[in-house]
Amino acid sequence: MRIVSLNAWCGTLFEPLAAWLPTCGADVLCVQEVTRSPGLDGWVAYDDGEHAQSQRADLFGDIRGLLPDHQASFVAHDAGPVDRDGIIHRQDFGLALFIADRLPVVGQATAPITGAFTDHRDTWPASHRPRLAQTVRVIDRDAHRGVLIAHLHGVRDAEGKGDTAARRAQAKALRDLIVWAQEPDDLIVVVGDFNLLPDSETFDVLAEIGLTDLVGTADTRTSHYPKQVRHANYLLVSDTAAVAAFQVLDHPEVSDHRALILDI
Repeated sequence: MRIVSLNAWCGTLFEPLAAWLPTCGADVLCVQEVTRSPGLDGWVAYDDGEHAQSQRADLFGDIRGLLPDHQASFVAHDAGPVDRDGIIHRQDFGLALFIADRLPVVGQATAPITGAFTDHRDTWPASHRPRLAQTVRVIDRDAHRGVLIAHLHGVRDAEGKGDTAARRAQAKALRDLIVWAQEPDDLIVVVGDFNLLPDSETFDVLAEIGLTDLVGTADTRTSHYPKQVRHANYLLVSDTAAVAAFQVLDHPEVSDHRALILDI
């Protein structure tokens, strides 16, 4: 089974992303920074006062069209305004899972890990936005076991990626969701854009339930990210012996984040 995680940067690099996704071999694809605007497609303009960019109006729909043999699930952290030719539209922002049809899905769970859903009426805030974690439990028929996969997009703080009270609470909420969703003998995989440094106490909290990080201090950003701190994305497993291969993808560049690819 192959699990792929990517912060897709709202589809800002959509052409290379669209070329790569159908070839990446993901049985379970975890995507962060996913947009959804029902009834709207193509490009829109986003602006939160700190970041301004063109992004996809409905990246969830775009990816669903690229992966017709996958089940799709989207959950929204928050929502706000985007511009198309001077007309303001409402856009949902959140997480998505795409699961190969051949895998039985036997459980799904979502829980807030920071704040609660907010509809930003006039402008998007640049940081301290609400966050969710999304999980799916599938049966790996080849290995005759359950696999619980959880992913998240950790809270952004304009002050940096150091530990804070909000991130401490986020780690505990994530841990509690995993404990609630797992079944005995499941292999657990936790992945995503944590927005943290490698020495974060979050990893101590997740170690309490037997999770080990595979990324460490590896660079998880691409050439499209100009800042010096290159840490953001992590992948943890409950059983390192189950890992057949693990890669932090450096090419092609389909976002300002590198994809994480795990074969189990």
